[in-house]
Amino acid sequence: MKTCQFGSDNGRIVFYFHGAPGAPEEGSIFDLEGKRHDLTFICLDRFSVDPSLKGEAYYKALAAEISRIASGGKVDFVGFSIGAFIAIQIIRHMPGSVENLHLVSAAAPLDAGSYLDAMAGKQVFRLAKAAPALFILLSYWQGFLAWISPNLLFRLLFASATGEDKLLAVNPEFRLSLTKALKACFVGQVRGYARDIGLYVQPWKISLNKLSVNTHIWHGRDDNWSTPPMAGYLASAIPGCTSTKVFNGLSHYSCLYQAVPSICNRLGSA
Repeated sequence: MKTCQFGSDNGRIVFYFHGAPGAPEEGSIFDLEGKRHDLTFICLDRFSVDPSLKGEAYYKALAAEISRIASGGKVDFVGFSIGAFIAIQIIRHMPGSVENLHLVSAAAPLDAGSYLDAMAGKQVFRLAKAAPALFILLSYWQGFLAWISPNLLFRLLFASATGEDKLLAVNPEFRLSLTKALKACFVGQVRGYARDIGLYVQPWKISLNKLSVNTHIWHGRDDNWSTPPMAGYLASAIPGCTSTKVFNGLSHYSCLYQAVPSICNRLGSA
């Protein structure tokens, strides 16, 4: 399985789970702080995993690859957006192996509350839940758009940006980074992306009940992708949650950028 590595060459191992849409290269935002705190960030190319692997088989395959890379040792997880959901599912198959879990702009289970109407991606999630075949067609259309005009796809995704995500949306460096991630996500890997979304929209709140890993939640008060009530629910539903930080004025990606130094500082001193 393809991976991307950032930060220190031989530091404490941290696995970063990118969003959907997203790509392993997204983990580059941890590179500088990772070097500073002697942390090695590894991001799996989840969407390249055989699309025939579904549900528990998919989670087990990712858990096995993580254990192989870490040589069975202890690791830490950072999950962003829907990547947080994937991280939580993998932990169930790695009992006692994950020491710390950081959930950033995390998307909570849709079966846990009436969150959908307030989410920027509600049309996509509704389609994935009610009409999976049509959702796949939409995903292939996004893949075609990512191939011929990734900048247009970027503009469509950020048309409803709020908080400091609006400033990120006009930042040339961020735009370049995310358009590359969109191409990597959709061009040739649509089935992998669709699998993550399809699994996310299914009921999974019960998987939080026994999550005893030391968990930290980071969220933006203006997040309209994963809305703030989702952070509150996760904090109350995860037995191992020890801290929640909500940033005023920040939204989805801006929360991630703001949280990176604090996450690395905590992991580096753990």
